Amino acid sequence: MKILPRSAFGQTVLLIGSLLLINQLVSYVTVALYVIKPNYQQLMHLLGNQVKVVFLDEPIGGRERLWVPRELSERFHQATGIEAYTEPAAMTNGLENASYYAFLSQQMTEELGGEAEVWIEQNENYRVWVKPPQAPNLWLRIPMSGLEETAFSPLTLYLVVIGVLSVVGGWLFARQLNSPLKSLEKAAAAVGRGEHPEPLAERGASDVVQVTRAFNQMTQGVQRLEQDRALLMAGVSHDLRTPLTRIRLATEMMSQEEDYLKDGIVTDIEDMNAIIDQFIDYVRHDRDETLSPVDLNHLINDVCRAEQNKLEEINFRPGEIPPVPVRETSFKRVFTNLLDNVHKYGGGRVELSTSFNPKDQLVMVQVRDFGQGIPEPSIEKMFEPFTQGDEARGGEGSGLGLAIIKRIIDMHGGNVSLSNHPNGGLNIEIALLVTH
Repeated sequence: MKILPRSAFGQTVLLIGSLLLINQLVSYVTVALYVIKPNYQQLMHLLGNQVKVVFLDEPIGGRERLWVPRELSERFHQATGIEAYTEPAAMTNGLENASYYAFLSQQMTEELGGEAEVWIEQNENYRVWVKPPQAPNLWLRIPMSGLEETAFSPLTLYLVVIGVLSVVGGWLFARQLNSPLKSLEKAAAAVGRGEHPEPLAERGASDVVQVTRAFNQMTQGVQRLEQDRALLMAGVSHDLRTPLTRIRLATEMMSQEEDYLKDGIVTDIEDMNAIIDQFIDYVRHDRDETLSPVDLNHLINDVCRAEQNKLEEINFRPGEIPPVPVRETSFKRVFTNLLDNVHKYGGGRVELSTSFNPKDQLVMVQVRDFGQGIPEPSIEKMFEPFTQGDEARGGEGSGLGLAIIKRIIDMHGGNVSLSNHPNGGLNIEIALLVTH
């Protein structure tokens, strides 16, 4: 299982997020130690001084029952807002709704010089309940006017807001930084399929601009090379077909006694024309044809009917597959070449089947012939141009049939592989994505 991202975008976001998290933790600890804690200590000092005023004449651990005169209690309450309650009265006046704070209790204990408890009641207004060491049987309620609930969590709110803004800003920065690289990746994949994308916009960091400029120059060079090769092949094929046509006409004028020569010459001319057609097919990409959803079962069935006179037996088992976006003419050439290979090298019998892999969204096509197969060391080289499995398949043809098939499959973002069937013959498997 992959935990860390492998893309540049993901790694950049992870780096920025990690730095921001460390920064937030350091900020939290710093503010808590040097801002929040001193403020709490100062607050407890002020509250402790007020408590000391209440028990100015009472020693710590004083009488078990401390009587507070009503007149003094009312006057003190009017002046400071502090009220004194016995524990039962405190419970009925809000202590039961208060929450105990250990840290504040420790601060108050140090301030008053004896065991003290601090509870905070959170209603419309905050009230601090203090159980002083001078009178353990009494509770003092001290109002905290002007203190709201949000005043106790400014650091949390600050960290959350700053953290969200920082992460969003880092994500936008990383996205903007990696956008040219993503475009470059898509364009490189298109060139790998034999396409010629439009020049990329030169934007982003200076080094990315230089890479993009070099890629655009490379793409233009590849395009010119392809055009020159196609022009050269068209010229060569035209120049070769002219003398071949004259030779074919000359054979028609040969006498009947020379029919054995005539048949051999005609066969050679047809082979040479077939080789020239393969050369043209190899350099032709059919890019002008648009991709459209095609039912490969119908397409394969049409090709099988067209080629059935060449083969002894065609067994096609279509499966339930969704339409695949392909160039229909190109894929007819794929299956025509496959059946032509079976006719030449596969014993005249072929089995075809289609299936669908919903997990990977792949349409699979299997083609098996009943020939002698290919030596294992030669299988990996069979898709290279002008390569033939001479030892097992004979030396006929130009060696471009499988190269043309692979070129077309690659152009559609698919995959093709060869293997020898356990029961004899060659097995060809084609995998195509349902969506590009």
